[in-house]
Amino acid sequence: MSKTYKIEVDCANCAEKMQEAAKKTEGVADATVSFMTQKMKVEFADGADEHTVMKAVLKACKRVEPDCEIAF
Repeated sequence: MSKTYKIEVDCANCAEKMQEAAKKTEGVADATVSFMTQKMKVEFADGADEHTVMKAVLKACKRVEPDCEIAF
């Protein structure tokens, strides 16, 4: 399953770092973050709980950019 979320990211470099952090999160099969569109597309691993995974993704992204917000 794949979903797109609105994300608040300040620069293209941070977007790249958030993308890498999201990809390393358990339950994420793939992720892309676009600074230009302020969107994050997440491909969930089979059987992964979307809400639980997105909480972990947000936590990982906040390590990159503490004021990051993801609407999920």
